[in-house]
Parts: sequence; C-alpha cells; structure tokens
Amino acid sequence: MRAWFESLEQRERLFVAGGALVVAFAVLWGLVWMPLDKGHRDLQERVSTWERSLAELRPLVSMPQPASGSQAAPQISSTQSPVVIVDTTLRERQLGQPKRSQPTPNGIRVEFENVAFDDLMLWLGDLSTQYGMEVQAGSLSTAARSGPGRINATLTIERTL
Repeated sequence: MRAWFESLEQRERLFVAGGALVVAFAVLWGLVWMPLDKGHRDLQERVSTWERSLAELRPLVSMPQPASGSQAAPQISSTQSPVVIVDTTLRERQLGQPKRSQPTPNGIRVEFENVAFDDLMLWLGDLSTQYGMEVQAGSLSTAARSGPGRINATLTIERTL
C-alpha cells in the first residue's frame, strides 16, 4: 500500500490523504461521538424525569406516617352509617360531592365525574385505615374533556370489619 501511495503524484497524494482524513473523521463521528452524545441526552432526560417525580413526591413527606413497626388500627365508628362517613370524609378531603350516591345493604355506591385520581386514592386510603371500609366493586375511566389525571369513577364501598 505504501508503494502505491508513493507512486502517486504530489497532488494525488494530498487528495488521497485528505479523503482518508474525511473518512476517519466520519467514522469517528458516526461510531464514537454520536452514540456517546445520544447516551448523554438519554441520561439527561432520565435525570429530569426523576427530578420531576421527586418534586411531585416531596409534598407526601409532610403527611403523617403510622408509628414505626405497627399498623395504625382503624378508627371504626360503628354508630355512623356509611353514608355519613363518606359525606364527612369527602368534605375533609375537599373532593366535593359525588355525582350520585346510593346506599346499599352493606355500604354505599358512589359515582364521581372528573375527579383527580390521586385525591380519590388518598380518600379511599382514609376510608380503609380510619373506618375499615373497602372498595368491593368499581370502575374507572378517563374523564372526557379534562386534564391529565382526571377520571370518572363508580365505586361500591362496604365496611369490612
């Protein structure tokens, strides 16, 4: 190969050397730099996603935690009807009134329209831990013409204890 290169005229040698540099640069760019750059961008995107998730979870740190090593016992009031419990806890959580509520033999059936999913789950957690009430049946669907995280829900809630 060296003999071939030396047999070329000076102008041809410069052209071949320049072409070799361009090819070497293109190979380094395509096989080294681009994958590294893509990996760096992917990592930056993942870090920003984790930062957003962490920022959304920070308010939960201030929520009261159960005593370590033990489950908080449900604060069950056997004198209150499920209708009263649901109404009271909805007001406490500022979820507003359900679209429809209907007593059942062992609990209550409630329908919500355009309610925040996170708030609804926190409310259901309150019902479970404080009153021993659990969802026995339910259906969830995304709310039409609303923002992300909003749902329509129909839930049958009954006292389990």
